[in-house]
Amino acid sequence: MWYVYFLELKNGDIYVGSTSDLKQRKHAHDSGRVPSTKAFLPAELKAYVAVGTAETARTLERYFKSGSGKAVAKKRFW
Repeated sequence: MWYVYFLELKNGDIYVGSTSDLKQRKHAHDSGRVPSTKAFLPAELKAYVAVGTAETARTLERYFKSGSGKAVAKKRFW
C-alpha cells in the first residue's frame, strides 16, 4: 500500500508527499529530517489517500502539487 499525504505546515502552506510507510515518514518530518519541511515545523497531517502502487502514488502526488490539483485537494480534504 502506498500513500499520498498532505501536511499543513506552521506557515500555513500545504506539503504533499508520497510514501509506502506513512507512520515512519510522518516521524521523519516531525524529527526535522526532511529538508523541505524542517524550517516549518510542526506539521499536522491533514489527510491521506491510500493507493495500490508506487507509480499511482507518484502520479497523484504530481497532480496534487499542480494548480488544479491543489484546488481539488483544498476543496475535498479541508
